Amino acid sequence: MRSDVQSKRVTAIGSLAVGPARIRQIQVLTTTGSPRLTIQDGDGGATVLDLDFKASDSHSVNIPSDGIRVSDIYISAFTSVTAMTVFYN
Repeated sequence: MRSDVQSKRVTAIGSLAVGPARIRQIQVLTTTGSPRLTIQDGDGGATVLDLDFKASDSHSVNIPSDGIRVSDIYISAFTSVTAMTVFYN
């Protein structure tokens, strides 16, 4: 049985402190410049998602299949990004 999807909004780098999770979708609001978002498998872990975005826009990234499995969601790069909402279970 699958667990319910939850969400968390972030505005800076660091751990989301959600423990083991599968990233299902992200919503990103960017500013000017060269927006970039990097997510790692916990603090110091492997990079699991590294994306560049169009400036001054909102973006929705759907993760296919069962999502990206991580021990904790850790945002290591948050360049020219105002906010992000992560959907996970």
